Amino acid sequence: MSGKARKSDNLWNGTHWNENGEVEVLTFDLAGETFALEAVMVQEILDILPETAVPGSQPFVGSVINFRGKVIPLADLRLAFGMEAAEATIDSRIIVIELDLQDEPTLVGLRTDKVNEVTTLAKASSEAPPSVGMRWRPDYINCLVKRGGEFIILPNLQAIFSARRNKALSA
Repeated sequence: MSGKARKSDNLWNGTHWNENGEVEVLTFDLAGETFALEAVMVQEILDILPETAVPGSQPFVGSVINFRGKVIPLADLRLAFGMEAAEATIDSRIIVIELDLQDEPTLVGLRTDKVNEVTTLAKASSEAPPSVGMRWRPDYINCLVKRGGEFIILPNLQAIFSARRNKALSA
């Protein structure tokens, strides 16, 4: 098997599973749901910082923050998933990640209700989001991973940011 084929075998629905069928993630909460991001994309976890609103921007990415002298967008995934916006609490954090958007590495802050832990998820416990019956867009979710009695949601950040960017460009 070629290296390219092996790599694509490990990339299932946008998640990079290792040879053992596992992926290391950082879990966090949004509106009572548990989400996870691949740990390799996480740059830093920050306490809530002062935000500067960007006039005319979409509510999903309605402000920017100063991250180590760089101005980076602050996204609220709640709004991408159609959840109500919420005020920050003492547990709220910002997860700074690096995404490849249009083949360019881009730092983005994600507002969360609470950051939980770094853990390992098993591909064997994952499944694609159902195409019907979901309250969220299925293309915004890479997969659902069952752990204990709950599902952990791995969002498809490429789809979320691409859809939002395309929507902004067409407006």
